[in-house]
Amino acid sequence: MTAVDVSVDEVMAALATVVDPELDEPITDLGFVRSVILDDEGLTVHLRLPTAFCSPNFAYLMASDAQDALRLVSESTCVRILLDDHHDSDKINAGLAADAGYRGTFGVEAQDSLDELRAVFRRKAHAAAMERAVEVLLKRTSLEVDGIFALTLSDLPAGKEKTALLRRRIGNGLSICPASRVLVDDDGKPVPREQVPMRLRFAKSVRISMEGNSHFCRGLLATRYGDSDTEGTGGEVATPRIIDARTTSALVRRVS
Repeated sequence: MTAVDVSVDEVMAALATVVDPELDEPITDLGFVRSVILDDEGLTVHLRLPTAFCSPNFAYLMASDAQDALRLVSESTCVRILLDDHHDSDKINAGLAADAGYRGTFGVEAQDSLDELRAVFRRKAHAAAMERAVEVLLKRTSLEVDGIFALTLSDLPAGKEKTALLRRRIGNGLSICPASRVLVDDDGKPVPREQVPMRLRFAKSVRISMEGNSHFCRGLLATRYGDSDTEGTGGEVATPRIIDARTTSALVRRVS
């Protein structure tokens, strides 16, 4: 195995693609990346969570996704992901090191596959993004609730809400054709006019739940690790501790 051949920026960009499945936010934004260590042997990333009893399957999913994301950056770099301070840290860390997979790590405790778990939260993320996009139109235009059922993607204004919705639709294998209806069910089928209010209420409840959980988790993380370690001086999430212990010879090999 050669010395780590990636930059800190590449490492952080890769970690930013990993999201908390329940909150649908990058682990870098949530403060879950504790430290990044680069040395002549490889790359080590320490993760942390708001409590020691966060769902083990969520914890494993994030740690596994982080490992996969970093391996994609460089196939020649030895990647170690370590989850700190969790009641299943030893089990999860050992499973990741052995590439045992989710079921290999948890055995009979693994009730659902990771693919099933991801699918559930991808659908929830899509519902929340769909409601946000519609809510923007209701607030900024003369659109009435009765007209929502006929909305197409081309009717949505450019912006972060539309970008987020398109990304979630791609993740769920749904159409992003401009003529596609905005309000659809989990299978991408247009919601009938009479079912629009119910679908919107459900999507709004999902969105509010995700946003509330995000706020709650941030508070728990700050309480657990202390504001000085969790947040910057302006209240923003602090960047992880970065340690680059590579030798000059290793750096020469990296760029040669």
